[in-house]
Amino acid sequence: MLLSQADIEELRGLNVPLNLHEVETIYLPVVRLLDLWAHGISRMRETTAGFLGDTGDRLPFVVGLAGSVAVGKSTFARVICSLLSRFGGPRRVSLVTTDGFLWPNAELEVRGLTERKGFPDSYDRTSLLRFVRDLKSGAKRVEHPVYSHDHYDVLIGDRRVVEEPDIVVVEGLNVLQSGSGAFVSDFFDFTIYLDAALGDLQRWYVERFRKLRDTAFRDPDHYFHRFATYTDDEADAYALDIWRRINERNLVDNIAPTRERATLILRKGVDHSVDRVRLRRL
Repeated sequence: MLLSQADIEELRGLNVPLNLHEVETIYLPVVRLLDLWAHGISRMRETTAGFLGDTGDRLPFVVGLAGSVAVGKSTFARVICSLLSRFGGPRRVSLVTTDGFLWPNAELEVRGLTERKGFPDSYDRTSLLRFVRDLKSGAKRVEHPVYSHDHYDVLIGDRRVVEEPDIVVVEGLNVLQSGSGAFVSDFFDFTIYLDAALGDLQRWYVERFRKLRDTAFRDPDHYFHRFATYTDDEADAYALDIWRRINERNLVDNIAPTRERATLILRKGVDHSVDRVRLRRL
């Protein structure tokens, strides 16, 4: 084991229970598998470069992570990145969320997409595609925009830099989308989908909203501060409305249909722990 219980407590999300046993039996084997893939793909690139008589640029191993709102993608991504950075020697591991590539709220309003935030058309897909293309072209430094959940908006002018990474995990709702033309998923070396039953996802979303009401929403500067005074019934009713009207529609119409494209599908049970693993056979 490369993490302590204290490390896990720091990495896990607000409403995502996690313990050392699950990290050891699920997360660590996933990291071992990713490590094998990263080395295998690196050797394949070296072989191809040698065949072409080219020295070849060092390219990062890019992992795509998809799944519904409230399934625990952020926690999973943070734990995986932490383990990858310690497994098999020091590595530069970067985590990038696609939230930063959402159109700013003002632009969403102009485009009539406010009620579709998180749907595929609410993202600046050109910028997102350019970002992953630059990563896979061997660029030394690649910038990406930043999203604030406290402000519920993209932070205009705030950029972060991914510099000469060995591994990059790109986490987002719709990163496994495909179709005509180039898509972000075309540039991933390995893809993971976090899955769960619709009823569990709805319950986790409502429970998380309640916990946010009692914690983050109490900050007067938080975008959702107005909900801090909601009763349990009011909070549940509001969260359920948002879930059914926006998040469930996005899941059913756009996110879940991409599940079978993933290299690895991890299914969560009612207690938020992974109880089923499906790996695509080569």
